[in-house]
Amino acid sequence: MAITSQSAPSGNIEAYDPIWQSVRAEAEDVMSAERALGGFIYATVLAHERLEDSICHRLAQRLNHADVDAGLIGQIFADVLRERPEIGRCFRSDLAAVYDRDPACHRYIEPLLYFKGFHALVTHRFAHALWTDGRRDFALYLQSQSSRIFGVDIHPAARIGRGLMFDHATGIVVGETAVIGDHCSLLHGVTLGGSGKETGDRHPKIGDNVMIGAGAKVLGNISVGNCCRVAAGSVVLQDVPPQSTVAGVPARIVGPAGCPEPARNMDQRLQPDDCGCC
Repeated sequence: MAITSQSAPSGNIEAYDPIWQSVRAEAEDVMSAERALGGFIYATVLAHERLEDSICHRLAQRLNHADVDAGLIGQIFADVLRERPEIGRCFRSDLAAVYDRDPACHRYIEPLLYFKGFHALVTHRFAHALWTDGRRDFALYLQSQSSRIFGVDIHPAARIGRGLMFDHATGIVVGETAVIGDHCSLLHGVTLGGSGKETGDRHPKIGDNVMIGAGAKVLGNISVGNCCRVAAGSVVLQDVPPQSTVAGVPARIVGPAGCPEPARNMDQRLQPDDCGCC
């Protein structure tokens, strides 16, 4: 006797996007609680069908200038996303990172609307795509605008992973040949810079799940291994092995990282046994 298989139901199945659904629900709540923001919230969130479109609209409005208006910027962003849909997945990872790690963030909608660290990171993602595609002048224009508006200066050629958080973000500088891995957290005033006038590959390579504290400077073509902590105000001039904590000027190893995921844990305290010896 033949066994017939049951076919799947026909028709389109709408993709489930939990972060976007949360953002829309939060937007409805904002409109109910703060009527003065109703037009802003509708135009930025509720008028759009996708998270990508909402982020493009918000960012284009923030980058709007007499030189290049918001409409043209938004169209260029839409063209980039059409060719590189994976950037949308980075948006979701970055929003989730801020929501997970920043105790001042209570809703997904907050970084989307207000946090300049998230806006600067998204601007860089577009600038890097344009730089890679040979549109270097527009990429440099976006870098200039991001530096002017958000106080964050990331060269378009720098390579940045997904799931990042730039906390407060003011004064972050990332050089041309720098690399930042996945799931890292950088606080304000961090510099990933060169160590002189040399050309070529001259900037730091940061591994995955690294936390770099406020005001820290990592200089030169050096490596910071996976799951490290760099203490606030440190100046790192040599390679850092994985799962280490470094502190000081110049920085030295003061102990282990203390947890498997420093960038998520966000613990910036040195433990009593971090005596400066290793």
